Amino acid sequence: MDNIYIEYNFTVTPKEPATEILIAELGAVGFESFVENDNGVTAFIQKNDWNSTILNDLFILNSEDFTIEYNHNEVAQTNWNEEWEKNFSPIQVDDLVSIRAPFHENPNLKYDIVIEPKMSFGTGHHETTHMMVQHLLQIDVTDKKVLDMGCGTGILAIFAEMRGANPIDAIDIDTWCYENSIENVARNKCKYILVYEGDSSLLINKKYDLIIANINRNILLMDMKIYTNCLNDKGVLLLSGFYQEDIPLIDEEVSKYDLELETVIERNNWVALKFNKK
Repeated sequence: MDNIYIEYNFTVTPKEPATEILIAELGAVGFESFVENDNGVTAFIQKNDWNSTILNDLFILNSEDFTIEYNHNEVAQTNWNEEWEKNFSPIQVDDLVSIRAPFHENPNLKYDIVIEPKMSFGTGHHETTHMMVQHLLQIDVTDKKVLDMGCGTGILAIFAEMRGANPIDAIDIDTWCYENSIENVARNKCKYILVYEGDSSLLINKKYDLIIANINRNILLMDMKIYTNCLNDKGVLLLSGFYQEDIPLIDEEVSKYDLELETVIERNNWVALKFNKK
């Protein structure tokens, strides 16, 4: 029996950066697929995961800076690959990294990441993925042990291996993300990535030289002690998934564990922070 989905059609004015923020907040409450268009975005959630109050706590819908109108209806299972072939555009980061689907032409940049995209968050369209790739371009990860926490489609773990990291653990709590990361790891012929389904409870007695965590603010704050306990001396912690105004809160929590903020990358009010263990 096909899954039944609830489809929301959002009209967003002005479209950016509100659409990026909206997609991130929708992803955090269970929406799993997004198709951007000229007027905003269409978002899908499985009916079993939906309830009539699911949008009540979305910050962006109460913002005075944007006008967002929407309607929703029930639809049968959608062919996500077909939708993405129509709507997914290839991405380039600093003229060095391409993130594309198999049906896109290879732009022959230094690094080429090929994924079969089925959801927006984690494809590189989202500001935070773009900034994390920028951070990884500036870090020597050769033979470093790396954790990609909340790996999504596996892009950052895949890129870490391309940059020389070994070994790499990629973890996501979402079953679809877990399965899709395995597919994308194989698609990019990666040899040193192990993908796990689960949460921070998997990190007991683990140690890493670099931890990448591109997750929402509240989960980061809740699990920060676990992440920092897993970090080797002189290790690096990359955090994203939150806004510029959240920096003091994040910095205050991280500094409790003998790490200091070194670099901030900002993109349309989203930020990605690099912390070093003293």
